[in-house]
Amino acid sequence: MSNEPREPGRRDDRDRKPGGQGGRRFIRARKSCKFCADKVDYIDYKDARLLLSYVPERGKILPRRISGTCAPHQRMLATAIKRARNAALIPFATD
Repeated sequence: MSNEPREPGRRDDRDRKPGGQGGRRFIRARKSCKFCADKVDYIDYKDARLLLSYVPERGKILPRRISGTCAPHQRMLATAIKRARNAALIPFATD
């Protein structure tokens, strides 16, 4: 790289980000909330099969940006998972 001053507003190799994309970002299609589509008012903590799809093997609750749920349903989902864990319906983590 040279230490020459460059013209303002001109892009060159120094502006590129590592990874070869050249600063372009991948735009993914917007995920829709499964609970809003089914018009769910309350997420029941006793429905372990539903809750286990939002808890990976490590035991953490999937965040909104990955699961695609809206904020109100994500809060209800987290509460239901915590209640199901305390009632021993789903494990905290698998070995």
